[in-house]
Amino acid sequence: MKEKELLRLTNLKQIEKEIYDKNSKIQYICGIDEAGRGPLAGPVVVASVIMPKDSIIEGVNDSKKVSEKKREILFEQIKEEAVSYGIGIIDQNEIDNINILNATKKGLTQSLKELKVKPDLILVDALTKIDTLGIPYESIIKGDAKSYSIAAASILAKVTRDRIMRQWDEVYPQYGFEKHKGYGTASHIAAIKEYGPCMLHRKSFIKNFI
Repeated sequence: MKEKELLRLTNLKQIEKEIYDKNSKIQYICGIDEAGRGPLAGPVVVASVIMPKDSIIEGVNDSKKVSEKKREILFEQIKEEAVSYGIGIIDQNEIDNINILNATKKGLTQSLKELKVKPDLILVDALTKIDTLGIPYESIIKGDAKSYSIAAASILAKVTRDRIMRQWDEVYPQYGFEKHKGYGTASHIAAIKEYGPCMLHRKSFIKNFI
């Protein structure tokens, strides 16, 4: 690993290091992040992951700063090295029923229930007023760019969701889900206007386009 990358990762792990240094009782820190709050179609996906204290996987970063090809590689590395991880998936119907914020919070709790190891502390990207099953948490604004654990979670969430959308592209090729993953690109909006919505679309998100 190059010195520059090692320094970047060391800085990215600073929040976790300070927590471990301050409190010897904390053994497991869980990072949580989501993917898919903004798209017009498909689920919101939330990932929880506990990485080992000494984990330092080259390339781990906010998923938005990593190429799709590299994310796929990191996804496998993170899963393999993780102490435990969980994925929560809330579909478009539930998003329409309870709104995207509540759906994201529900996915967060769902992902925590999937963990095989109970964390001592949770670091979450921006969300507050969440059900963490009684586990203390800290909310960090832009946490996926500031915390190694949250960045790892962001990659798990993003890759899981992208794979779901690629599968749906085979069912509804006319919308181009493989390319835009359900986000409101010009081509996606044009497809909605031409073909109408499909069952994957969030009705509460596309009401201005139909």
